[in-house]
Amino acid sequence: MRALIQRVTEASVSIGGAERAAIGPGLLILIGIEANDGEEDILWLCNKIAGLRIFEDSQGIMNLSVKDIKGEALVVSQFTLHARVKKGFRPSYIDAAPPEVSIPLYEQFMKSLGKELEKPVQTGEFGAMMQVALVNDGPVTIWIDTKNK
Repeated sequence: MRALIQRVTEASVSIGGAERAAIGPGLLILIGIEANDGEEDILWLCNKIAGLRIFEDSQGIMNLSVKDIKGEALVVSQFTLHARVKKGFRPSYIDAAPPEVSIPLYEQFMKSLGKELEKPVQTGEFGAMMQVALVNDGPVTIWIDTKNK
């Protein structure tokens, strides 16, 4: 399971020109799921994301988590995080899980993250063509792969 996490002052996702979800200060999380991902990956990743100390404290030091600041989270499915680009110029997505595997894991990830954050998680729509808008704060962008714990 791969996650690209961005600290944002605001973020939103739209589908067909209509806004689906929006958040204020918090995290935009792009999530990619592999066929061999499971509950252990979800629990580890949700715990890691909720505890990441990437928000500034009163001294301007990144010492607070999204939970500490009572921030929000917006999760967007992103199979292209598993792109292989070693050969040629057309990315291969062979490592990305098919929908019948990834949809239940994606839904479980959102529930687990909401439980960790103690608030509902905003989301895009799995498999839809989405437009994501964000104001990256910092910028702060973190890449996490559960296969590299």
